[in-house]
Amino acid sequence: MIIDFHTHAWPDKIAQKAREHLEGMFRVKLVGEPTVDTLLRSMDRNRIDISVICAVATRPEQVASINDWLFGVRSDRLRAFAALHPDFAGWPQELQRIQQQADGVKFQPEFQNFYVDEERMFPIYEAMEDLGIPVLFHCGKELSGTMLVRSSPVRLKKVKKAFPKLTIIAGHFGGFELWPEVDEHLLGEDLYFDTAFFFGHLPQQEAARMLKAHPAKRLLFGTDFPLIDPRQDLEHLNALPISDDLKERILFRNALQILKKS
Repeated sequence: MIIDFHTHAWPDKIAQKAREHLEGMFRVKLVGEPTVDTLLRSMDRNRIDISVICAVATRPEQVASINDWLFGVRSDRLRAFAALHPDFAGWPQELQRIQQQADGVKFQPEFQNFYVDEERMFPIYEAMEDLGIPVLFHCGKELSGTMLVRSSPVRLKKVKKAFPKLTIIAGHFGGFELWPEVDEHLLGEDLYFDTAFFFGHLPQQEAARMLKAHPAKRLLFGTDFPLIDPRQDLEHLNALPISDDLKERILFRNALQILKKS
């Protein structure tokens, strides 16, 4: 079984605009149209059983409509980490909807203009902790190289210390291109890492060392599709000198502990 815990898709009517924006900002070529149909076809080609679509609202007024669409496409094969914006006044009510109709929340601090350890975020984190809603943060630098790092390992560690029962998933293995800081501040801590934009960015032996140094039950396979072809990351993972048991934990077993059953 394979679960991709970090993917993206947009409604068909805005997919082309989203593609142009992403390719221009990140200076990359997407592997396909950022639509649900394209994601499902990629899953079929790569034998991926479940993908988690992660949504981001760059403006408060987008939250409800993004989530309405996301709740509608959520299925046995597609799970949903819903959108929430720090400045969205209706966040308490939206968290209730998310608890009932999604699997978690995705925050992108660079696009949403907040630091993960700002105290204005603490009431949201506390409510999510109480409701048992997991949170996935974009962590580390951006591909564009033009933004601040609002989700550094040091800042994320403060959040985990303040909210020890909050299920935190640190995207991009705790901090894209901040591997020494991840090693110093987050490796071995009780929070999840996903592997989106991790494989291929470190020497093979170093990637294996970091995977083996983190709790085996806190690792998740993620690709950031459509920025990455899943086949590429699956090949990287399969080539690593780590145990088959650890590979299974990364590929699906740990993810099943987070995702809702229905």
